[in-house]
Amino acid sequence: MASDAYQFPAAISRLSEGETSREPQNLRAIGWLLQQPGSSVVVVTPQRQFSGDSLKRLVAQPGVLHLTWKGFSTGSLDGHRVLYAWPDSKHLNELWGVDAEALVVIEWNEDETAEWIEDANPMHLLRGRTVEPLLVEEPAEPRKPLPNGVEGILEHTAAMAAGYSSGLKWNEEDKLKADMMNRPERWAPITVEQVRAKCRELGMRPNDVDTIAGFLQRRKEGRRFNVQSSYRTFQFN
Repeated sequence: MASDAYQFPAAISRLSEGETSREPQNLRAIGWLLQQPGSSVVVVTPQRQFSGDSLKRLVAQPGVLHLTWKGFSTGSLDGHRVLYAWPDSKHLNELWGVDAEALVVIEWNEDETAEWIEDANPMHLLRGRTVEPLLVEEPAEPRKPLPNGVEGILEHTAAMAAGYSSGLKWNEEDKLKADMMNRPERWAPITVEQVRAKCRELGMRPNDVDTIAGFLQRRKEGRRFNVQSSYRTFQFN
């Protein structure tokens, strides 16, 4: 079953209650991935050296490609079954748009994977059981639009970002930064959490969500931005 964010099967192997070793967690991930239809296997680890006998055996098999974060490109995962071991949130964000045949993540830190799990809605691999992806239900009450035109600004920004393969461009970023400085009263009642939630609702790339939420956080802290002269006085209507 494909996940919400990917057009291919995705799963996450999690340390279960009572487990004192990571090896069963690794074995669940490997077993699930090898059951998925597809061709060659790619294993991604933070560094070349790592712990885990089962993962080491997998990497040593003929035809298995072992990649590390150094010099890593997500394009190298396209068309392969992928085991991604212990990624942080930054590296999970980079999986946006990957075109793998199947993906399994081995979790290390729940805080690092929480937002990715919510977005990707993968299968959960636990000791003795699996948890299928959740059925997404419409909220009982529609969310109120963000005030002061911020709702429309974020919708416009998301539409612009969607038109580029690499996401948000510098000029769209400068427009947001300029508006936040030139119209502080517009953004004053808006929380960083509201902006992050709206951007995610709009299906923006995780890195773009972090960027926009980061802009507002910096303004809340009283910091100013360097903006290109052509956008220095810009304000959204």
